[in-house]
Order: sequence, then C-alpha cells, then structure tokens
Amino acid sequence: MTISRINDATAIDAVALLDGIYEHSPWVAAAAMAERPFADLAHLRRALADATRAGGRDAQLALLRAHPKLAGKAMVAGALTAESTDEQTRSGLTQCSPEEFARLHALNDAYDARFGWPFILAVRGPTGLGLTRAEIIATFERRLASDPETEFEECLRNVHRIAELRLADRFAS
Repeated sequence: MTISRINDATAIDAVALLDGIYEHSPWVAAAAMAERPFADLAHLRRALADATRAGGRDAQLALLRAHPKLAGKAMVAGALTAESTDEQTRSGLTQCSPEEFARLHALNDAYDARFGWPFILAVRGPTGLGLTRAEIIATFERRLASDPETEFEECLRNVHRIAELRLADRFAS
C-alpha cells in the first residue's frame, strides 16, 4: 500500500483500501478523504484521528462499541476481523489458561456493565511488540476503576494507537 494509491483511488476505493484500520467503522476513512491528497502516512493518520474527533460523541461511542471484547466470544468463535485476530494472537490471548480466560470474561462483564462499551487496549503496546497477558489483565483491572469520561478518552486513545499500528502494517512502515 502507498499514499499515492490512496490519493489516486476513488473515495469509495480508498475507503475500501483502509478497511479494518478503524474496527467496523468505514465512516472514519470516508470522512478523512476530504483531506486528500495526503502528503505522507503521518498526514493520513492525523486526518483519520481528526475525522474521529469531528464525528462527535455518538459516532465515537459507536466506534468503541464496534470493537470486540478481549478474549471474548468473537475470538472463541473465530469471528474477529483479521486485524483483531492477529493482535489477540500476538498478545497470547488465544493461549490463555482457564484461569486467565475466566478472569478476562469476568473483567469484560464488569467493564461492560460499568461503562457500556468494551474495554479497548492496544495489546501490541507502546512499542508495537506486544503486552503480556499479565500486563493486559493488570491494565484491565486498573482501568476498571476509572471514571467514565476518563475511560472514554483512554479507549479513544487506544483506538488511535491500534489504527496507527494497523496503518504501519498495511503500509509496511
């Protein structure tokens, strides 16, 4: 994938090329197309993040709710997007012990009941190399105590980090 390819494509085709960058939310890429031509990958990333912010609270909430639960039913059923499957596999979530799996399910249930959207964490971490299952569970437990507005913003920050990593993969950068 190249920036030239995104710039030269029709808006519909460019959105299709960016499918999966923002989980089940093609509206983000569609809105970002207004910023074309993109000078580089950083410009595209910024345009996507700006489109998310401009979408407003309801669209942002829908974006959060489009994300799968970590080690949730979609993972077990093999129903995750290719990107989510790769991320959860790399993090070792597909190799949870029965105790870890039970703990993650309990955390998912508690988080959803408290906030109304799934826990979102860029499981590839700040370096892109990945967090361990223990780090993921500890982060989950810590963030469960957050207030809803702080957690909403933290989830959006993680959505953007996930998108950044997915773009880097897609553009081999």
